[in-house]
Amino acid sequence: MFSLDPGQAYLNHGTVGVTPVPVQRAHQRLRDEVEANPQRFFTRGLHDRVAHARRHLAAFVGADPDGSALVPNTTFGIATVLRTLGLGTGDEVVTTDHGYGSVDYAVDATGAHRRVVPLGLTAGDDEIVAGIRAAVEPSRTRLVIVDLITSSTARLLPAARIAQALRETGVPLLVDGAHAPGSLALDVDALGADFFVGNLHKWAFAPRSTGLLVVAPGWRTRIRPVVVSWGQPDGFPGSVEEAGTLDYTAWLAAPTGLFTLRSLGVERVRVHNAALVRYGQQVVGDALGISELPDPGGPLPMRLAPLPGFGDVAAAVHLRERIADELRCVVAVSSWNGRLLLRLAAQVYNRPEEYDRLAEGLPHLLR
Repeated sequence: MFSLDPGQAYLNHGTVGVTPVPVQRAHQRLRDEVEANPQRFFTRGLHDRVAHARRHLAAFVGADPDGSALVPNTTFGIATVLRTLGLGTGDEVVTTDHGYGSVDYAVDATGAHRRVVPLGLTAGDDEIVAGIRAAVEPSRTRLVIVDLITSSTARLLPAARIAQALRETGVPLLVDGAHAPGSLALDVDALGADFFVGNLHKWAFAPRSTGLLVVAPGWRTRIRPVVVSWGQPDGFPGSVEEAGTLDYTAWLAAPTGLFTLRSLGVERVRVHNAALVRYGQQVVGDALGISELPDPGGPLPMRLAPLPGFGDVAAAVHLRERIADELRCVVAVSSWNGRLLLRLAAQVYNRPEEYDRLAEGLPHLLR
């Protein structure tokens, strides 16, 4: 069902996802259709086909299709929100130290000041909400950005409670949900955020690259696309989706990914993944002598194993590549506040013995 190298244990589904073979085939058929008659593909019915795909994907995550736009990925969606707000010198954006690195770069590029709220690996929901709310000053804060599921630290954050705490301030909230669609039951509209963006090519089996930007009603007429093209007169969401001669085939094939996930049983897959990655975390933790392993805060398909010692990003990349080359295991390793964190993921193609293999070889490799 997948095209993965059988000689490797692929324990890192979360980074860029793995596309099932049936979805690959559907995607290729669409590419073939383009090349058979490019003008016909781009000028007859493409807008309606994109809208049809959007309706399927928005419904899957509990979002209003009219308030959703297909985007290449979360990075692009966040760039759209930052452009819409017109941030600059003198403005402030509140983030956390669990945020994604490229999001930090994007905020810094606007010229706005980034106020970072420090949160411990095991911080409780009350502490997280209080810390973020305390950092917000309506006179200077233009935006708050929080992850729903953090990337480096594999943690579920209380986004709905944060949205509620911010409501009285009038400061908009952007939820980075890169890992959310498909990995957990999701009702985007119920979160109460002003903006939400998530990837479908990670845990919802869509082809790369497929993301969804969801915008609250009060912001939809104010959205400023990153690329202005022929959809501009139509307004949101068409103005964001239409960006010239792009490859739209991944978006059109994305509903096949949802069909594949549903054929396996959405909840069944989620339960399987959460249980298997819990096992993987435990065996790796036992092998490394870690007595207290971080809890992700919910039944997530990703978990952490904090590694002994410290290191920077270069050290994390070097270790990740050694694990891949010497142990034939693909994992994520990051440097978070100077600590090296190994992130494990689980998907239906994984088996317990793959985590056992990693656990057996890792202590020797780390000596």
